[in-house]
Amino acid sequence: MAQSSGGTVSRDYFAKLDLRVGKVVEAQRVEGSRKLIKLVVDLGSERRQILAGLAEHYKPEELVGMFIVVVANMEPRTMFGLTSQGMLLATCGERGKPLLLTVQGADDSRLGERVC
Repeated sequence: MAQSSGGTVSRDYFAKLDLRVGKVVEAQRVEGSRKLIKLVVDLGSERRQILAGLAEHYKPEELVGMFIVVVANMEPRTMFGLTSQGMLLATCGERGKPLLLTVQGADDSRLGERVC
């Protein structure tokens, strides 16, 4: 069983996270990176570019069409000359392969919905 990273957060702190339903509409490996995949994620009102360290475990084409949970208010971060405009949520267990948190039963009408 994985250990907790420790500490607790208040409900007010958690409420600051803007968790949204997104759909991966494009995915490709980042040139020069062993780990990164560049995703284009549709959040309903906009599309975001998100870089994720998934290339060792997923083929880009496996990700297209998935409805995922995105942290939409992450501070942008530049890697390999590309800017990541959010973060997707996944497990990071000891077994190696991250499992993406997906939204079961979602369709395009759910894009951009806030996770509460």
